[in-house]
Amino acid sequence: MGESYKVAVIGAGIAGLLTARELQREGHHVTVFEKATKVGGNWIYSQRGDTDPLGLDPNREIVHSSLYKSLRTNLPRQAMSFLDYPFLKKEGGDDQRTFPGHEEVLRFIEGFARDFGLMELIQFGHQVIRVELVDEVTHEWVVESRTRETESTWESKEELFEAVVICTGKETEPNISEFPGRDSWPGLQIHSHNYRTPEQFENKVVVLIGNGPSAVDLLKEISPLAKQVHVAVRSSFPMLRVDNYDKAWQHSMIECTHKDGKVVFQDGAIVDADVIIHCTGYKYHYPFLKSNGIVTVDDNRVGPMYKHAFPPSLAPWLSFVGLTNRDLAYLMLSQSIELNVLISILKKCVYQAVVFRVMELQARWVAKVLSGTVELPSQEAMSSSVEQLYSEMEKKGLPKNHTHGLMEAEVEYASWLAAQLNIKPLKRWKELTVVSIVKGVVQYGENFRDTWDIDKWMQEIDSSD
Repeated sequence: MGESYKVAVIGAGIAGLLTARELQREGHHVTVFEKATKVGGNWIYSQRGDTDPLGLDPNREIVHSSLYKSLRTNLPRQAMSFLDYPFLKKEGGDDQRTFPGHEEVLRFIEGFARDFGLMELIQFGHQVIRVELVDEVTHEWVVESRTRETESTWESKEELFEAVVICTGKETEPNISEFPGRDSWPGLQIHSHNYRTPEQFENKVVVLIGNGPSAVDLLKEISPLAKQVHVAVRSSFPMLRVDNYDKAWQHSMIECTHKDGKVVFQDGAIVDADVIIHCTGYKYHYPFLKSNGIVTVDDNRVGPMYKHAFPPSLAPWLSFVGLTNRDLAYLMLSQSIELNVLISILKKCVYQAVVFRVMELQARWVAKVLSGTVELPSQEAMSSSVEQLYSEMEKKGLPKNHTHGLMEAEVEYASWLAAQLNIKPLKRWKELTVVSIVKGVVQYGENFRDTWDIDKWMQEIDSSD
């Protein structure tokens, strides 16, 4: 066992719980701050959405979760297991499906927190409003949080820590599509973050913006009730199959909107719409972090960040777990990549779908770096590594907002993390689940969760080793 520090973890979602467990295993003294009254982060379902359904008002009341009532995972549960804590089908359990609903995922997360004794580490109902370095010599951080006393009053408190790990995810601050006339358009506009059920769209003309999993699910739910659904996408990648729906049409992106309710698409189509739903992703957002400009968010690039975890000049006393993501959107939206080439790339990205395990490796790395059992390079070397990444992205023509979407580099990243921790590579059948997303949707359509025999597929992969 190495050095032991007093560490604050911000967030009790998956990343925060994994981080708390690994820090505790390394002998650190851990306090987890969680705004909600239970663990789970984005897997906590709430019937309410933000008070501003588009998410533009900075003073809105924010609901952290983006879950809609019917949401099921788009990964099989085998890909959502932890290294030593599998996501099993429990005999007599409420949800035996391979692609379970969000309630089953939350039960899995709650079980993990209980089984590893993490609940007593968590300060529930504590919203973090400030994280700031107050002493550079002793690397002392102040974490200011507040708890609600009444509907209109809050009580604030400050605590000091030697290190802070930020695990707040990014699925709370909506990213909104930009087009002329948006702000003066008279209809209802919401972000998919605030969608819960389809009933309010009955007999409405709805425009969906997006081509990802949320847009797929919302099209399937809304189209039977709506008068018409028009889907605006950037490419023709067959994630959405509007020809399966009698009242749905696919268009290019929105050109502009007018005060009379008309929506004009870039392909020339014009519709009189009632609702626009932005299924357009999220922004990294850390309003509580006061770093004197050291850590910034620029076009969804959180930086500078060594290996997506440590700001070089603040390492190891400030770190992030869960920044990386499965940036399938970039590949899907690239019209220059044909489907067979896309699948070929994805087969190389063996860790890409194993989101939980990548976070687990990050959490373990951060914990061991703090304890001193794993060393970081010098500040200069870490800064040089960050600059090299930025330079390579620029040469490839990749925009800043894809910095943390590792794409084909994810296998290299996860292998690097595993090497730091002396962990042998995972078995192939546990790694290749990313193919299920693309291959399953392409071959089985929107019903891939119920028609694809994952167990058989796993056996076939296992036998090929």
